Amino acid sequence: MENLYDVIIIGSGPAGLTASIYTTRSALKTLVLAGEKWGGQLQLTSLVENFPGFPEGIQGPDLMLNMRKQAEHHGAEIKDINFTSGDFTKRPFSIVAGQDTYKAKAVIIASGADARWLDVPGEKERIGKGVSSCATCDSMFFRNKNVFIVGGGDSAMEEALVLAKVAQKVTLIHRRDSFRASEIMQQRAKDDPKITFMFNSVIAEIKGEGRVQSAVIKNSQTGETKELPVDGIFVAIGHIPNTSLFKGIDLDKEGYVAVRDHYHTNISGVFTAGDVHDRSYRQAITAAGFGAAAALEAERWLSIDGAAVEFKVN
Repeated sequence: MENLYDVIIIGSGPAGLTASIYTTRSALKTLVLAGEKWGGQLQLTSLVENFPGFPEGIQGPDLMLNMRKQAEHHGAEIKDINFTSGDFTKRPFSIVAGQDTYKAKAVIIASGADARWLDVPGEKERIGKGVSSCATCDSMFFRNKNVFIVGGGDSAMEEALVLAKVAQKVTLIHRRDSFRASEIMQQRAKDDPKITFMFNSVIAEIKGEGRVQSAVIKNSQTGETKELPVDGIFVAIGHIPNTSLFKGIDLDKEGYVAVRDHYHTNISGVFTAGDVHDRSYRQAITAAGFGAAAALEAERWLSIDGAAVEFKVN
């Protein structure tokens, strides 16, 4: 039947598009449900300097467009529609997106995760223009600059330590009077002379002509505000994995897809790749690697375990 695919990939970031390159090159009929806003978080990123093959860097949207063109060149069918539901209780799996239902012998969940943002005035329009959620990705743009980090957990401490290697001054801003980060991470941050702390404080507004130039800081206890100059603001208050629509797929306590034995989920024939399961790295290159691995696992499953399943479409 026309709507039966060997593999349906849900998501179109580096993980999903890389997976589709591998599946199509393995002669597997592949559909990518890219979403109305395709391309993942790199569509919100400016210059990407740490993806191999681009010695002078590449703009995030250009990188994703290149990945998409490569996937389509190898035969992937890509639809810019949103996944809405899936029935993983019987094979072939039923995947609903837009107004249509598609059937899949195997599925790769690569729906990614979204950074938690502050949701304050001036933030959204400056993402990629001084506002970031990834120090590893963007620290080099802030060499000898003054930066703020918002957060109080281990991730915030890690971001601060990364930035302290290049920035002139790093200020950790936390809404409470103490951090929730582990003692060892707090101590490492406290031991770095470039890192200072601002407790009981929140960013109320981000300002600047074209890019970040200052931030309005509000004392969470007194309500007093002050405007401070700053070159960059890193938000480290967590990520939200895009898993709420996947019924029957086991998640961990933080909502990420639970991985079993090389990118398998609890459902045989359903695999996962990228930030939707990865809370540790969240890099374009690791997501792409996860996508390649998940595709290889899916191909292997279809040739061995999946080959024993009789796939019919009613």
